[in-house]
Amino acid sequence: MTLVAGIDSSTQSCTVVVVDAEDGSVVRRGRAAHPPGTEVDPQAWESALDEAAAAAGGLADVAALAVGAQQHGYVSLDEGGDVVRPALLWNDNRSAPQAAALISELGGPDAWAQSVGSVPVASFTATKARWVADHEPDHARRTAAVCLPHDWLTWRLLGATGLDALTTDRGDASGTAWFDARADAYRDDLVELALGHRPVLPRVLGPTETAGEARRLAPGAVLAAGTGDNMAAALGLQAEVGDVVLSIGTSGVACAVATEQTTDATGTIAGFADATGGFLPLVATLNAARVLDAGSRLLGVDHAAFSDLALTAPPGCDGLVLVPYLEGERTPALPDATGSLLGLTLATMTPGHLARACVEGVLCGLADALDALRDTGMRIERVIMVGGGAQSGAVRSIAPQVFGTDVLVPPAVEAVAMGAARQAAWALAGTPEPPAWPVPGVDRYAGDPVAAVRERYAEARQHVLTRGR
Repeated sequence: MTLVAGIDSSTQSCTVVVVDAEDGSVVRRGRAAHPPGTEVDPQAWESALDEAAAAAGGLADVAALAVGAQQHGYVSLDEGGDVVRPALLWNDNRSAPQAAALISELGGPDAWAQSVGSVPVASFTATKARWVADHEPDHARRTAAVCLPHDWLTWRLLGATGLDALTTDRGDASGTAWFDARADAYRDDLVELALGHRPVLPRVLGPTETAGEARRLAPGAVLAAGTGDNMAAALGLQAEVGDVVLSIGTSGVACAVATEQTTDATGTIAGFADATGGFLPLVATLNAARVLDAGSRLLGVDHAAFSDLALTAPPGCDGLVLVPYLEGERTPALPDATGSLLGLTLATMTPGHLARACVEGVLCGLADALDALRDTGMRIERVIMVGGGAQSGAVRSIAPQVFGTDVLVPPAVEAVAMGAARQAAWALAGTPEPPAWPVPGVDRYAGDPVAAVRERYAEARQHVLTRGR
């Protein structure tokens, strides 16, 4: 049996799966937590990887491995390869003013959409680089290289010290706001616009290219290119053109497999690349599963009881609406927003109504994301829902009512880690297409759409927008 490993270095944790390269069956797995916060010492990711790999029985017997990791993070290195400052993560909103400045300096949103396929928001790497240049000029001057979380972990697995050994892939690079995925080239002018000078950037690998051989954890194993978490998830789910993957995790994500890049000047859709040579237009929200976590804490119940409570209230919660901008919001771009609960009455001030309002609020944000993708003329044939939030019975039952379409939910699977493993197997095989592993059965959830839920949410959201929050 030939074994390969996939690594998911997410915002909250590191997961390692070791699988059979022939059929993708999981042989063993391990997990370790990451520290909380919106900035972190990258060494914490390496320590968690070591712990997760040990929990998975070690990686000495794998023939290939790959890293999928949270997108956008800003990792800066000095000439000696040392980390200059803690990495700024995708969910760090402090660079919102810098995003606005960069948009203006290039000539507006359309100029960005045409240049790199996306309009930068505070999540993107380029805005974080500008924040460092504005607020920590000494750190900016010390920065000899900039890379992403998956790039840095791949580099560490190589055992490399030279900055010229840094690599990335076009999928993750497309989330920096300084990489043109159509031309497969960095826009050096945008790098300089953001940071003030041109540092070393990781070499961009193709889908089946390798970064080299691992020296750490899996000596001699082929180290595949790796990619961003959303790209790895699509690869792990074997998503095809016509599929939209809805992920309800720390963030809420709707991404579609496509053959062409989008250029949305509104900034709603990010024109990302995928891990296979195509594109992955994506809409992301900041507020997803953690809204459900917060609701559970507020009501003093576990997730199962929270789900049961939500299903006791009627669709639309008798007019109670939660606009769940608890951590600000990325789509729409409202980094300083707070959540709003509208429609409280004696009748709606019940645990069940509040629980369902949390679920409907998260799902309405994702329904808006689906609409944005449809509005581009994109063909949507299947909606596949994954992530921790998708394990909720209430989410599964209510989603078709909100989305107006059936929803497919695969068995609980570490989609990002499995995508990284599939990429590793692909690099090892050197075939034109990634391995076609058997697809496990999925559950289909159907329900009659309830238009009033979306209509009431739209009214509440407009109330928030009008107040400038």
